[in-house]
Order: sequence, then C-alpha cells, then structure tokens
Amino acid sequence: MNKTLQDIAYSILDLVPIAEGSDAGTSFKRSADLAQHAENWGYKRYWLAEHHNKPGIASSATSILIGHIAANTSTIRVGSGGIMLPNHAPLVVAEQFGTLETLFPGRIDLGLGRAPGTDQLTANALRRSVNSDGRDFPEQVAELRAYFSPENMRVNAIPGRGLQMPIWLLGSSGFSAGLAAQLGLPFAFANHFSPENTLPALALYRNNFKPSAILQEPYVMIGTNIIAAETDEEAQKRSTSLLQHHLGLIRNEQVPLQPPVEDIDALCNPYEKQILQQKLAGSIIGSRETVKAKLEKFVEETQTDEIIINSQIFDHQARLQSYEIVADIIQNA
Repeated sequence: MNKTLQDIAYSILDLVPIAEGSDAGTSFKRSADLAQHAENWGYKRYWLAEHHNKPGIASSATSILIGHIAANTSTIRVGSGGIMLPNHAPLVVAEQFGTLETLFPGRIDLGLGRAPGTDQLTANALRRSVNSDGRDFPEQVAELRAYFSPENMRVNAIPGRGLQMPIWLLGSSGFSAGLAAQLGLPFAFANHFSPENTLPALALYRNNFKPSAILQEPYVMIGTNIIAAETDEEAQKRSTSLLQHHLGLIRNEQVPLQPPVEDIDALCNPYEKQILQQKLAGSIIGSRETVKAKLEKFVEETQTDEIIINSQIFDHQARLQSYEIVADIIQNA
C-alpha cells in the first residue's frame, strides 16, 4: 500500500544554530523552547546533530544537549542525529546513552554516523588515533551494541548493560544503508544535503534488509530541509539563511547563521549557485499550499515511514511558525 502524508510520522533535526549577533546560551534556550512546542504539535522525536568547530552550530556536546532537551520536555523522544562514532570510544557512547536512557526511560534514541562532522584537523584533535576514519565503522557499531547486551563482559557499560537502546544508522550514501539492512536496524538518510543519493540508498536498504529481533521490516526516516511561511515569497526569503550557511561550507568560510537577504544571487557566482542548487535540490520551501504539494510528492516518491525536518531559519519566531505549519499540514492531510 502506497504511503501518503497521513501515514508518516514527523520529527525535528536541530543543529542548534547560533544566529549572527547571538550566542550559544541563547541557542540552547531556543532549542528547549522549540522542543516544548514540538511536543505539543505532535512531533515524534527531537534529534540533535554532532558538529565541531563550526561557529554557527552549538551542538558539539550532543549527549549533554539531549539531556537538556529531555529534561525540558516530557513525552517526545530525544536523540542523536547523529553521534559520529569514529570520534568516540564506543564504551564512552554506551555509558553516556546508558545514563540518558536511565534518566529518561523509553525516550532516548541513539543515531550513529560514520562521518567526522567536521574538518580533518578537528577530527584529528577529537580522536585518540588519526586512523579512525570510518572504515572500521561496522566493528565500532558491533562493539557499541555489545555494551547494551545483558551479557556480563570483562568491560561493562554502567549504566548501559541490558538496556533496550534503540540504535539507528545514519547515512548520506550507500555504506550505512547496506550496513543497516544487514543488521536489521532502522535507517535515516540525509536528503537535506545529499538528495542525489536518496532513492539509490533507500533501494539498497530495502532490497537487502534482513529481519532482526529489533525490526521485522525496513523502517526509513529521511532528513529534509523544510522552510514554511504564509507566502512563497516570505519562505524563499527565510531560506536565504540556509543558502548562506551552505555557501559558507562551499567557501570554507564558516560564520554564525546569517540574517535573510533579498537577493541571494548577488552573494554567489554561477558555479557556487549551481552547487547550492544540487546540494539543496531536495529542500521544500514555500507557503502552506506549496509545502503540502511538495511534501505529498516527496512521500509518494520515497515511501518514507518518517520525515525528520531541519529548518535553518534565522529568526526564532519564524522557525517556530515554520514547524507549526508543517505539523498542521500533516495532521490535517
């Protein structure tokens, strides 16, 4: 049976943006406020992403922020989208998330990625070994999962051992899709910055999925940029903050999240514009009617079970409004 908007769950991916002229402390308060609203609007989960050495993103200490969001909410699931496993010893991750699950039982998700979430110099500073480049990701996942088993090992994660910790694999290509299929785990795909790989990765995951004690059938969540407003024009203007963020990534000139501009084309050359169009081709930007139509088409094409929405919007009230519009669209589909 083909899925429609009525069939999908909807969630939030928060990079905890630091806006120009603001600071990390304000970003943390805004994230807690957004999570509280999201809980009331029916969002299923609130995930935070691990990034490092980025002036516009305050989510580097991801597990601590998960605790902050969980403590300021009561029912919404809270988790990582994701923890970049090559940056950490699996035992430390198991202890941190075992602690979170013990503090907030039944509400914590552990999403795992294999990219560094930063530049190579910072990745080297984070890791005990410069050889941790993601190639041993399957072995790291296996070690981490073992710490949550009830088996008493020579080294145990306490708290952690014996906990039913939901583990997801995240990806922007086929590697994690194949591994998630092999292990019978849920899979989250980063369509919000890798749209060209979305359908191939989903096909790889679904076609190779092996049922497990965790999951009997494939379960897909897709990360998507959505910026909604009362009019198409206002949404397009708000989206220029997201475009400037990605323009900074292209130029390796990273700054706090910038305010919207009237003409984004005036800020980039044709080559940069082409890259932006490719990177953000999967983004959904517009009025209530435009977003609804594009979301319906997106669900029809991907048959996703869940969407997780990233909205890099400069103004906090505008960001709240965008998420509220999307929730209303899905609830009343």
